[in-house]
Amino acid sequence: MTGLQPEHGTGTSTRPLSSRALVLTGPRSLEMRDLPVPEPSDDGALLRVEACGLCGTDHELFTGHLPARTPMVPGHETIGVLEEVGPELAGRWGVTVGDRVAVECFRSCGTCDPCATGTYRRCTSHGLRTAYGLSPLDVEPELSGGWAEHHWLAADSMLIPVPDGIDPVDATLFNPIGAGIRWGVDLPATGPGDVVVVLGPGIRGLAAAAAAREAGAEFVMVTGLGERDHPRLAAAADFGVDLAVDVADADPVAALRAATGGRRADVVVDVTANAPAALGQAVDLAAIGGRIVLAGTRNSTDTPGFVPDMIVFKELTLIGALGVDAPVYRRALDLLASDRYPFRSVPRTVAPLSGAADLLATMAGEGEGPPPVHAVIVPRADELR
Repeated sequence: MTGLQPEHGTGTSTRPLSSRALVLTGPRSLEMRDLPVPEPSDDGALLRVEACGLCGTDHELFTGHLPARTPMVPGHETIGVLEEVGPELAGRWGVTVGDRVAVECFRSCGTCDPCATGTYRRCTSHGLRTAYGLSPLDVEPELSGGWAEHHWLAADSMLIPVPDGIDPVDATLFNPIGAGIRWGVDLPATGPGDVVVVLGPGIRGLAAAAAAREAGAEFVMVTGLGERDHPRLAAAADFGVDLAVDVADADPVAALRAATGGRRADVVVDVTANAPAALGQAVDLAAIGGRIVLAGTRNSTDTPGFVPDMIVFKELTLIGALGVDAPVYRRALDLLASDRYPFRSVPRTVAPLSGAADLLATMAGEGEGPPPVHAVIVPRADELR
């Protein structure tokens, strides 16, 4: 590999032959393994993983609620430092050895029709099959997820430089904030004067609320369910939310109309997980001609309270959302760096690889206390803060 530089921080040409990784082998089954680090190549780069954010997909893969192609190294919200990168890739990505970057989990061939039109999530060569943190070990490279000390990056990867002043744990927010921007604003074309309702007060819900406020929304409401969501609902005002509603003890439609003088939502963003009733609530909350973004997964075919005919009568637009994209991640990091919203101070749990199982169970609602708003894995225990 031309242009190879020393392993970051070592001052020598020594590079690791293997890297410690946490491998998901089945529901609730995690194994610590040493996986081989690929040989230096002009067609790839080596990233030292500093931190990897966790989301609903991760704990649903862990519990088995989402099917997983195991064995696999999970982790698709990765931040790290480049330890090896050749000059051609460095020029293409706009990076150099020693740079801190965020990794887009989807890869892009750059030539198929979806990639040419910017919808590389549907790349005919890649898609979910090779997505980092979601692909099995038999899809090379094996070190393809953030729950490892190193991550091998193929030439068709996409990297986003992290602005100075953002540490790696905070930088993992690039993914949920990016999701909030894309789901809460870009897809539904949220603009000035809109009434927006976000279903789900997790980090992506709070990010969607902040993004809607940034886009000029006139009124923003966020809903949660039950006592576990109360801390999140209490924090929502700091993210531009006008009204926070617990649907366990209040009718969200009545609450919205009372607060807006009878208006319903121009935009509804559903980021709930395992909440079959959310679709019916979204349709009830939507105004005539409203837009509904469905980003959360039900993991169920049940849709209690959903009346399909209301899609017709209200002339609603339903928009499915899978993932984010690299340009939005850049905007997300800029919004994070601005500190206009207190993303860096949300309740957060940071754990090493050895603590992943307990943290994932807590995120799945199996712990004694409420799940953290933001959860992060730091592969090297000595880097925990």
